[in-house]
Order: sequence, then C-alpha cells, then structure tokens
Amino acid sequence: MNEVDPLFEVNKRIRSAKFVSRFESIFKCPICNLPMHVFELKSLLCSNNHTFDFARQGYINLTTRQIQSKYSKKLFEARRKLIIEDGFFKPMNRAITDFICQHAPREMEPMSIIDMGCGEGSHLSNICDAMSSYHKKTVTGVGVDISKDGISLASRDYDNKIWIVADLVNTPFRDQQFDVILNILSPSNYAEFNRLLKTDGIVIKVIPQAGYLQELRKTLFDTPEKQVYSNVDTVELFSANYQVIDCLRSSYTVTLNRSSVHSLLMMTPLSWDATENQIRTFLKEESTEVTVDLDVLVGKRRN
Repeated sequence: MNEVDPLFEVNKRIRSAKFVSRFESIFKCPICNLPMHVFELKSLLCSNNHTFDFARQGYINLTTRQIQSKYSKKLFEARRKLIIEDGFFKPMNRAITDFICQHAPREMEPMSIIDMGCGEGSHLSNICDAMSSYHKKTVTGVGVDISKDGISLASRDYDNKIWIVADLVNTPFRDQQFDVILNILSPSNYAEFNRLLKTDGIVIKVIPQAGYLQELRKTLFDTPEKQVYSNVDTVELFSANYQVIDCLRSSYTVTLNRSSVHSLLMMTPLSWDATENQIRTFLKEESTEVTVDLDVLVGKRRN
C-alpha cells in the first residue's frame, strides 16, 4: 500500500485554501450565518470565531452534527470506476453540459455550478471540464455531499473545485449564489435549492426512468412492483417547484465486463439487500448488458 507524502498533503491543503479564498464571499457560517473568510490558509472562520479546518485532502467539513451515511468509500470508488473507466454516464453528462450552455445565464462570468449530492465528484468535474474545454466558459464548481468519504475522494483527485461536507438541508452558503444547481440521482431539498439559486438560474435534476438498471432489478427482486420503477411522483414534485423549460430522456445500454458489473453492484443501493445467491447469479456471465434510462429535467423559477 502506497503511503501519501505528508508534504504533498500539506501542499494540497494550502492549494485548496488559496483556491477557496478567491470565492470566500459565497460562504456563511453554518452555526451563526455570518460571513466567513479563509484564515492563515488553514481554516474557514467567521467573526464569531466559529472555525472549520481544511482537511489534508483539501476539503472542508462544515457539518455541525454527527450524520450517518450508508455510502462508503468502496461504493464511491466503484462509482468512480464506472464513470471514468466505463463511461457509464457519459451521454447523461453530455446532455447536462448541453443544457447548461443552452439555458444558463449567458452573461455570467464566471459561471457558478453547485452539485448537491455530488458523491465522489466525477460528474461535477467532468461537466465543469467540458464547459471550460469545449464551450470556453469560465466555471466555478462546488461539490457538496453529506458523506465525508465521497468528498475526501473528490478533493483528493479533482483540483480547482470547492469540495464541502455539509448537510444538504442547511448548506453553508449565502443566498442566491449559484447559476446552476445539479441534482443527479440524489434526493432533493427544494427549499434549500430555491435559497441558493440566483433569480435567473436553473436547476438540472436527473432521475431514473422505468428501464434504469432493469436487468439488475429483475435479478434481485422477486415481486413485480419492485422490478418496475416509476418516477411519476418525483417528476410531479419537480414540476410543482419549477417551470420545466427542457427535458430529455437519455436511454442506452452499456456492456460491462465482470469486474465492472461488480463495481455496479457495489455502487447501487439496489444490491444492498440482495442475497449472495442473487449476486452470484448476476455475476456469472463474462459480460453483461445493462440499461441506463434517465430523465434529465431543467427547471427555472416561476415568474
């Protein structure tokens, strides 16, 4: 097992603190709501001296209470393999990038994007990099998740982003700071989204469609109601909160080898209650075709 150079970790923390200091005006203290600033390239500090230190990987933990998460480091590592090595969500990321270019405020420079429930950060990093490389946009990316394991991996591997461990119900940001809010296969808190979103900003939400991972559902679940998924209630709730200005169904299949199928099983909560026999059944083939079926919704504030 390779050991991390302590000097590298110190430098990583300092680099992250310097980067965050350029955007410290977006933060508010999660305890007293006062503005915050980067102090001695070590901490985020408010005028009431509530202090949150940068971790050696470069992220900041701004939670104020102990929160348990079932999402482990192994899960996030498996998800990263599927995203980066297998391109599992590549068409979805391309669709999100196109929607941002079409619908986000064009005059904003730099554009600010926050991923609420970012996990290990690959979606946000891919989308921000595509915006910068192919669309020549200056983008500030902020990733927030309740899981310290996910944010730690994101901060370790993706530079020039702001990575925050925080409660998605009460994020440590001032009102109306973001042009784009991403919410990808993750629970929503629309009251908090509305607080963070700029007046002319957009929310992009990705939710499963009926065919999403249908091969896995048919193997792991015995009853028809669990084998078939409906997103009607989720779509209706989104539509009740925002004017839907665009949408896309992104549906395709991906052929995965046995190693990648194992990563899929590690990644998805669908397998959490599966038996060993069910897992073995799904892993028995050398390669497996898996369906990705998603709705990408774009919303903005109602007039």
